[in-house]
Amino acid sequence: MKELIFAGTGGFIGASLRYIISSWFSQLSRFGFPLGTFAVNFTGYILLGVFVGPGLGKTTLLPLRKFAVVSILGGFTTFSAFGLEPDGLLKSGQLCMTLIYIMGSIVLGFSGIGLGLLITR
Repeated sequence: MKELIFAGTGGFIGASLRYIISSWFSQLSRFGFPLGTFAVNFTGYILLGVFVGPGLGKTTLLPLRKFAVVSILGGFTTFSAFGLEPDGLLKSGQLCMTLIYIMGSIVLGFSGIGLGLLITR
């Protein structure tokens, strides 16, 4: 039961942070680009690399790392929105923006994880 409470708390923290950050970045967005989700996911990728990185992995207690990665980052990043937003872009006839969003998310995702791993070395 304790694990369930921790998972729910971490999910609440992550989802709340996602809402705040995504809303802020969405106000800066131009041309219909889903900047909020893009920024949240990129930040989440960097943090994922930090939390699973070799330097931090050796010094961090496993329950804390699991709480951060599974609960907080699980609630913070949003793969479902990543899947939904290209559909909206396509329906509005923005093929080029859709491709930029998808490819940018993938490239920045891997780059973010790599950056996070570098931070912990």
